[in-house]
Amino acid sequence: MHKHEKINYVEFPAKDIQATKQFFSQVFSWSFQDFGPEYTAFSNQGIDGGFYHSALSSSTKNGAALIVFYSHDLHATQTKIEKARGIITKPIFSFPGGQRFHFTEPSGNEFAVWSDKTHSN
Repeated sequence: MHKHEKINYVEFPAKDIQATKQFFSQVFSWSFQDFGPEYTAFSNQGIDGGFYHSALSSSTKNGAALIVFYSHDLHATQTKIEKARGIITKPIFSFPGGQRFHFTEPSGNEFAVWSDKTHSN
C-alpha cells in the first residue's frame, strides 16, 4: 500500500546493469523486471526501486545517501557479498547498537549491512 508522503521508491545508477542484477540476485535473492536495456526494477525488498544505466555510482564519499541492509548473521552476509564479486570497503566495525560493514557492488554503488547480533571478529 502506498503511504502518503512516505519514501516509496529509490533509484540507483548502474555502470553494468547485468552484473548488478546478478549480484543482487545471488546475494539477496532479488528478482528484476526489465524496462528496456537501460532500466531494471526490483520490488518487495523493504522498498521498491530500480537501477538505471549511468557511468556514475552512488557513494557516501560523494555525499550520497547510504542504504543499509539488516542481517541476522553479518559474517555470512559478508561472505555471500565477497563470493558475488562485491568489495568490502569498510570491514566489520562496532557502533552503539551493533556492528556493520560497507561494500560496493559490481557497478560501484556503496551499501552497508548491519546487525544487532554482535559476534567476535
